[in-house]
Amino acid sequence: MPKMPHPVFAPQSSSSAELGHLPEWDLTDLYPALDAPEVAADLKESLDRSKTFETSYKGRLAEMARDNVAALVTAIRAYEELEDLMGRLVSFAGLVYAENTIDPASQKFYGDVQEQITTASSHLLFFTLELNKIDDAVMDAALQDPHLGHYRPWIEDLRKGKPYQLEDRVEQLFHEKSVTGAGAWNRLFDETMASLKFNVDGEELAIEQTLNLLVDPAPEKRQIASQALTTTFKENLRTFTLITNTLAKDKEISDRWRNFSDIADSRHLANRVEREVVDAMVAAVRDAYPRLSHRYYKLKAKWLGMDQLNTWDRNAPLPDADTRIIPWDEARNTVLSAYSTFSPDMAEIAGRFFDKGWIDAPARSGKAPGAFAHPTVPSVHPYVLVNYQGKIRDVMTLAHELGHGVHQVLAGPNGPLMAPTPLTLAETASVFGEMLTFKSLLAKADNPQTRKIMLASKAEDMINTVVRQIAFYTFERKVHTERRNGELTAEKIGELWLSVQGESLGPAIKLSEGYESFWTYIPHFIHSPFYVYAYAFGDCLVNSLYAVYEEAEAGFQEKYFDLLKAGGTKHHSELLAPFGLDATDPDFWKKGLSVIERIIDELEELDQA
Repeated sequence: MPKMPHPVFAPQSSSSAELGHLPEWDLTDLYPALDAPEVAADLKESLDRSKTFETSYKGRLAEMARDNVAALVTAIRAYEELEDLMGRLVSFAGLVYAENTIDPASQKFYGDVQEQITTASSHLLFFTLELNKIDDAVMDAALQDPHLGHYRPWIEDLRKGKPYQLEDRVEQLFHEKSVTGAGAWNRLFDETMASLKFNVDGEELAIEQTLNLLVDPAPEKRQIASQALTTTFKENLRTFTLITNTLAKDKEISDRWRNFSDIADSRHLANRVEREVVDAMVAAVRDAYPRLSHRYYKLKAKWLGMDQLNTWDRNAPLPDADTRIIPWDEARNTVLSAYSTFSPDMAEIAGRFFDKGWIDAPARSGKAPGAFAHPTVPSVHPYVLVNYQGKIRDVMTLAHELGHGVHQVLAGPNGPLMAPTPLTLAETASVFGEMLTFKSLLAKADNPQTRKIMLASKAEDMINTVVRQIAFYTFERKVHTERRNGELTAEKIGELWLSVQGESLGPAIKLSEGYESFWTYIPHFIHSPFYVYAYAFGDCLVNSLYAVYEEAEAGFQEKYFDLLKAGGTKHHSELLAPFGLDATDPDFWKKGLSVIERIIDELEELDQA
């Protein structure tokens, strides 16, 4: 999923010689440079065409839907072309900013492009608002036209938001003030996080490198890194508390004006998923905490010779785990080989990212932490950012982001309006790509100890994806609910954080002093409130999907590609039906969670052998 931010990095913890050549992306498929004349020309064209579009169509859509459907189709196509043009500019600015969020030139370029595109798009705001005002009977009749019918999924999705739509001038005010409102607070978070330094044994590191030390084999290094994180987070608590309070209040204002009844309903609407489905998933995961995370961490504490794990031991490698540095070329071959076993076509698409300069891999000064796949626009192609440091988790991250990339390529032909996939389904291909890679590596395990270590690593990843993300979602709900009663202190937010962490991690993990401030660095809380449950949704879905794959006759790959190619044109119920899956069935979530449970069962058996 695309993210924008990026922090400062000291020298990589793994040497260039160990990692091999790490590719840097080539953004010239978007624009040659920040100061390229094409950028200025397209910014001007965006504004000019948007003004012309408004003059040509504002106030006419209901009449066109009733009397001239062909003209309405022409208008939608013009709107789609503008979305692609402006999306190209915004994508380029975001990726340039992602390369170095602390560079003044990148910051200014990103801010300027955002402002200019917001100004241009304000002239297009009327279009979707006016489409939603067309009488249902008139729109239903117009959609019988096959050319307009092509856009039925987009139009129907738009009209689901009709009950929450405000008067036009209020919508325009919300839209224009987003740059100085939520957008500005997002940017403050990004640039603050990018500038943070963490003192680890006298060496100033950035957050990505410091977090990476939490998977170091040496417990003293993990503890020192955790203490460094705690120190810097606490020094910046006032800023992060203000950002969190402000954005929670900003969302509450928007939700109140739009009459959303639940704090997460706007996210559910965007995800095209029913609240009841999400609630059922959350309840199933929370009910499974004792069978999953509590049980696994008890095992892990035993393996590490401890009664209780410290928070900095949660992701520690197991004794005898393979902690060698994995060169980039080996990571590439591992992922592409796994993809190829499932589908040569999937491997071919993923291979383009390596061959055509669509990946940015090194952890360098100013670059954001984490990883993302940015779809840009259908007229170009996606880009992938990772911070590759040679760990097995980095290989899995590469498999994950390339899954997104393959999905985005396959969905692209749907066009700018219908290629984007709801978050709940957007994680399908990424998690499936991880599973393919894991199963490929597991098949090569040549002894019980190797198998045990690999299964433990997978169980841990799945717990991080399912249990941890539902704990995050629960935390967000608590924060946004409490915020409605007034501003929250850093201490109160820390209490809420510890309460959900204690519930999800269980008694085998001791919540170490300072851990109450670790909520500060999670970017999803800032950029996309309630995004996080999509990871759990995707993991449980893929667990069920993979079980169908293992049992399936020929034809699974074709149905799977159809799912990815659909992009945003179908509801999750339509996409899962060919596989015999139904996310509205409570047993669906239990099936997905049982996959994790069975891995932990096997780990217990191997432990006793």
